[in-house]
Formats: sequence, C-alpha cells, structure tokens
Amino acid sequence: MKKILVLTMAIICILANQGTSEKVFANANNVNRPLEEIYPEIGYKTVEEAVKEFEHHFKRDLKLPLRLPSLSFTHHFGRFTDAEGTINDHLELEFISDIEPQNHYTLFVRPIEHKIPIKDKRIVKRYKLKNGQEAKFIHVSVSIQALVFERDHWQYMLCIPKSVLKKATPEVLVQIANSIDYPSEKKNPLE
Repeated sequence: MKKILVLTMAIICILANQGTSEKVFANANNVNRPLEEIYPEIGYKTVEEAVKEFEHHFKRDLKLPLRLPSLSFTHHFGRFTDAEGTINDHLELEFISDIEPQNHYTLFVRPIEHKIPIKDKRIVKRYKLKNGQEAKFIHVSVSIQALVFERDHWQYMLCIPKSVLKKATPEVLVQIANSIDYPSEKKNPLE
C-alpha cells in the first residue's frame, strides 16, 4: 500500500510539472488557447475555490505558505481531488508561466493520516524548520525534486523541476515552508 502511495505521488508530480510544459508548448504553437481556458477543462479552478473545497471536505482549516519561489509565473490554479475515499484526497496548487514554461511550482497538501511515506533512499537532505519540525528535500523523479514536511495535521509537498534549482534552491523551499509560521485567527479543530 505504501509503495502505491509513493508511486502515485511521484506520478502526480511528474505529470503536473511535465504535462504543463507540453500544454504550454501546444498552446503557444498550435492551439492558441490560453491556459485559463485549458486548465478549467481538466478540473482546475481558482486557488481560493480549491482551498475552500479542500477545507470543507476535511472540516478543518489549511494554512498556505505566504511565499513563492522567485520565479515568474503568469497563472495559478488549484484543484481539490476527491478520489472516492479519503486516502488519495489532496489539494494541488499549480503556479506556471506560459512565457517561461520551465517556471513551474506545485504545492500538494494531504491529511497527515494519509501521508505519503518517504523512503530514506529518496532523501537528498534534511532541514529543520522554524517550528522545530523536519523537512526532507527529496528526489521524486529524474526531473522533479520536492521539499516534504508536516504541519498542523497536513503533509505538504513543494515540487519544482530540477531545471530551476539554481533559482529555487532547497533553501528557498525551506523559506517557503517557514512562511506558513504566521498567526491565524481561525483555530484548527484538531488542536
């Protein structure tokens, strides 16, 4: 079961990051359809709408990072996946550029009780976050790396393509993870 979860998350990261580049390429040269038309057709909506669906489904609040990688993005979309049962339910936020397709950043969030286990062989480096929790910078695939950490009963996975690692270093991803550490007026019912 754990192997299936890890494989599923790896496939999602790969498809999310590589699939968009292909869509952008097709858009730019063949179809001339803007991403804001294409993405809703495959289930994406605004980040705000997707987050509301996710919170409503799990009946608890979600805090998102306040920072983004220092890459230029032209679009951002969100998608809540309700996979008939809660084990694969997750939130996916996509930040992309139709001008610079390599600029791609994906944030996945899932409940900690259905977290993706991370094998030691995938871990490139471990970091300590401001809140004392550990974050793991992992090798997801040949072209994707991610920072994975847990916070407030959620597992977060910040995915980036290796092609932008010089701009979006693991340390930058740690800063993004630390930017969740802000006061919130809403209380999580599980705390």
